[in-house]
Amino acid sequence: MTPATRAKTRNASSEQPVITSCNFRSAGRLSNENARSMAAIHDTFAHQLASALDSYLGIGVEVKLGGLDQLAIKDHIAAIPPLTYIVPLTSNTAPGTMIVECDINLVFPMVDLLLGGTGGTTEGHRELSEIEEEIMQDVILLIVRQAESAWRIPNLSLTGSRRVKASVLHQYCPPNEKVTCVKFQLNLAETSGTLQLVFPTAFLNLLIQQFKMDQPQRSRGVRYFPRPSIRERILECDVEVAAELQSVRVAVRDLLALQPGSILKLRAPVRTPGMLTAGGQGIFEATPVRNGSQKAAQLGRRISSANWERL
Repeated sequence: MTPATRAKTRNASSEQPVITSCNFRSAGRLSNENARSMAAIHDTFAHQLASALDSYLGIGVEVKLGGLDQLAIKDHIAAIPPLTYIVPLTSNTAPGTMIVECDINLVFPMVDLLLGGTGGTTEGHRELSEIEEEIMQDVILLIVRQAESAWRIPNLSLTGSRRVKASVLHQYCPPNEKVTCVKFQLNLAETSGTLQLVFPTAFLNLLIQQFKMDQPQRSRGVRYFPRPSIRERILECDVEVAAELQSVRVAVRDLLALQPGSILKLRAPVRTPGMLTAGGQGIFEATPVRNGSQKAAQLGRRISSANWERL
């Protein structure tokens, strides 16, 4: 075999593709980095939602991120508890349909609080009345607005439709579509339950892409606008400065006798210098002088002070 033939053989063997086994169950699964990004986004959402619900319901509300899960839409539908409050969300810019799911045992306390009640639990479960449905639509709208704020997607506007049954969710996603469920634990009054946001894959990718675009902006902001040190901030502070005579004693009778035009004798020798003070602390000896039409102080010997030396 000639050297040229051996080189061709080596090149052919090096160009052979590497074949590995494929696990179709892991296709489209969130990486660790993307999972951390989703957790960071929705941890912010949880804090914002807790504050908004606290003001809206007039009672302390605790919202905690419970976890992330990915599964086929048909498996998700099969796991939804009966009577869960489900609202699909459509967007003007983002692809796919998002879904909000709220435990029914959270719905009735919210409605009761908004109607002036105490938010107590109800015995058993039932369907909502028309008035209760309208009240919950406002609650869902509040949740949606907090999500839009946390996601930070430009020009994103979500619109919620009427409540739907779990059995019709397959109309919004293909049967083999893999969705991402973000679960939150809500505690209000004496009730706790679960709130879920369900995303299709297309919207999930858009959300992660937007989060990564925001990251360089945050780092650049720190680089170009560094936080000043404590010393620099202290040097920018305003301090009251005065030129004054210290340790001068005046009799009370002389003060009581003062009238407009009177002259108060301070009994301080003219040659005795005054003092320049900053914040009541003496720094220099000072003699009163005039600088044009303005009064001034000519600095003399510096007064030693342990407090100022440390600065």
